[in-house]
Amino acid sequence: MEQSDTFDLQGHRGARGIMPENTIPAFLKAVDLGVDTVEFDVVVTADGKILVSHEPWFNHLFSTKPNGEPVIESEEMDFNIYDMTYQETQQFDVGKRGNPNFPDQQSMEVTKPLMTDAIQAVEEYASKNDLPLLHYNIETKSRPEWYGEYVPGPEEFSRLLFEELNELGVLDRVIIQSFDPSTLIAFKQLAPEVRQAMLVSNDELPDMYINLLGYTPDIWSPDYKLLDAESVSELQAKGMKVIPWTVNTVDEMREMLRIGVDGFITDYPDSAAVLR
Repeated sequence: MEQSDTFDLQGHRGARGIMPENTIPAFLKAVDLGVDTVEFDVVVTADGKILVSHEPWFNHLFSTKPNGEPVIESEEMDFNIYDMTYQETQQFDVGKRGNPNFPDQQSMEVTKPLMTDAIQAVEEYASKNDLPLLHYNIETKSRPEWYGEYVPGPEEFSRLLFEELNELGVLDRVIIQSFDPSTLIAFKQLAPEVRQAMLVSNDELPDMYINLLGYTPDIWSPDYKLLDAESVSELQAKGMKVIPWTVNTVDEMREMLRIGVDGFITDYPDSAAVLR
């Protein structure tokens, strides 16, 4: 076994390759498959609740409207979660159609859960099955051009997220990650001890982000294609763990282990299980 005891296997949106993404069934499946960390995304409802969702609207690839018709691409952004109460979001199904990009995904009727309900479900499941405590890698779906229309500003977003996580008592097992440095900076003001990951999809130098943040994030989380053994060593030398996304084939996983990453995020934790 090449990976160390501290290697962090993260289930992307739970286990998106095999279950409807960002749902409680996907999270519990990821736990069954041995992940260390459940990775998911969060947005905010009109009534100020943290909802698990990759977009602040209903994705046309797998969402079904309350009248039973599929959401189509031209209208998806009109179904703005920031304009809906939590109860209104529960009228949309996000699992029974499946996802054409993940043909092995099991279809089922399911809705987007509240973050609080999702974490409580994982905690209870782990306790009932005598499993180790799970960690949570939570991405704030935030962009400056969305502030006030699709998501709250970074200070409000971070406050709402902090309050729910503090109430759950899991802050010591949480990573906050984002492509938007502003939400990381705002969350740092509220909980400086909580680990943070800088998500990156380009080859910008890390010093640019470190200068922007005003501190070095705990984790550098790039597209795995941006990494090689030299860059991993350089990033680790700056005091960051390197946890790339989204590593989906066994060959890709083996290559990431070879170049020395500290973990990876995958849609297929079942594939990663063969490496353990």
